[in-house]
Amino acid sequence: MKSVNQVAIIGTGIIATALANLTSGHGYKTLVFARSDASEEKFWKNYKDHWMVFKNHGLMSEKQMEDVSSYVHVVRDYPSLKETDFVFESVLEDTETKHDVYHLIESNCPRVKAICSVSSAIVPDELAEGCEKYGDRIIVTHPFNPAHIVPYFELCGGAMTKEGVIDFVKEFLESMGRKPVVLKKPTPGFIGNRLQFALWREALSLVDQGVCDPRDIDTALQYSFCPRYTSIGIFEHFDFGGMLLNKHTCDALFPLLSDATKTPESVEELIREGHTGTKAGQGFYDWTQVDMKAYAERVSEPYWKFCKWSFPNGKEQ
Repeated sequence: MKSVNQVAIIGTGIIATALANLTSGHGYKTLVFARSDASEEKFWKNYKDHWMVFKNHGLMSEKQMEDVSSYVHVVRDYPSLKETDFVFESVLEDTETKHDVYHLIESNCPRVKAICSVSSAIVPDELAEGCEKYGDRIIVTHPFNPAHIVPYFELCGGAMTKEGVIDFVKEFLESMGRKPVVLKKPTPGFIGNRLQFALWREALSLVDQGVCDPRDIDTALQYSFCPRYTSIGIFEHFDFGGMLLNKHTCDALFPLLSDATKTPESVEELIREGHTGTKAGQGFYDWTQVDMKAYAERVSEPYWKFCKWSFPNGKEQ
C-alpha cells in the first residue's frame, strides 16, 4: 500500500511483537518503540522466534528471515517516529497510559493518518477524548492472538472518527492478507469474544448440570460443527437449513440455554484450589504430562494456510 511508508508500533509485548512480524513480513518499514534494554531484548527474541516457526514450517528461508528483519528498527524516543504514517498502540490496558502515548504522538508525528489501539476493553470515544489534535484518527483495531497468524481483525471507530480513517486502516490490513470487519457501533467484547464466551457459557452450563464432562464438550466441538465453520459461515449454514426449521429449533432451545451473568461456581472452585490452568499444571484437565510444544502446534495448525506470504525481495533500503 503506497500511502503507508512507515509503521510505528508502541509496545513490545505479545501483540506488539506479532504486529511487527506482520508488517515487516509484508515489506513495511516498522519502528518499534521500546522503553528499556530488557524490553528491546525480549522483543527481538520473540520476533525472531516467530520467524523460526515459519521457517520450520517451510514457509520462509533463512535469507527471507534476514531480509524481513531488516525492515524493523527499535527506537527509544518519539522524535524518531516523525515520519510515521500509521501507528499501532499496544500499551497497558489503562486509559491514562494510552492518553500519555497519544500526546507524545501528537507532539512528534505530524504525518500520522491513523492511530490504531489494540485495546480489547476501552471504546474509541474514551480513547479519543484524551487527545488534543488526533482524536479524529483514533480507532480500535482488535486482533486475535497471535496477530501475525490469525487473520481476523475487528475495527471500531467513535463519534470523533473522521471519514476515511477506517477505510484507510481496513485497506492497509487487507494489503497484508488480513480479514478485517468494521463494527457499526462499539460494544464490549466486540464480535469474536462475545461469540466465544456465549459458547463457553453454555459449555460450562452443560458440565455443571452433569450432562457431560469437559472432554465430551471438546469432542463435540472438534468433530461436529466447528470444522464446518472454517469453510462456511453460521448465517450461510442456517440460511441453507431454512428459517422454518430454524424458528422451531430457536423456540425449543432458547428457553433452555444458560443466562448466567457471573462466573459459574465450577470456575470459582478451580481458582480457589489453585487449579488456574496450564501454568499451574491443572485446570479442568491435568496438564502435568502434556507435551506443551505439541499442544502449541495444534493451536496454530488451522491457521498456517493463511501464512503463505510474498515476502520482500531483499533487505530494506
